[in-house]
Amino acid sequence: MENPNRVRALIGTFVAQNPTAFHAEDGTGHQFLVEMLVILNSSSNPQVASRLIEPLIRLRRYDDTRQNLMYQALTQLKQLKQLDNLSADLFEKITKALKNK
Repeated sequence: MENPNRVRALIGTFVAQNPTAFHAEDGTGHQFLVEMLVILNSSSNPQVASRLIEPLIRLRRYDDTRQNLMYQALTQLKQLKQLDNLSADLFEKITKALKNK
């Protein structure tokens, strides 16, 4: 998790190029990304977290079921604003995505 290039290569590829697994009907792909974003935000890579959230904030491209799952994941992330170290970029993207739903 300390190497931004490896994180982007592994997690970024999963969320951007594996829509079947990322947008699984049970929401496990979204939950995985939420967990990774929390870890990345808490570590030295909040900029990477801000980039990796992009596939999650594109709500309108998907059916209602997946939009609701994505919205739940974003809401869960927004609740992390109580953290002292929540990245401003990450918070802004989450807030904007929730506002546009």
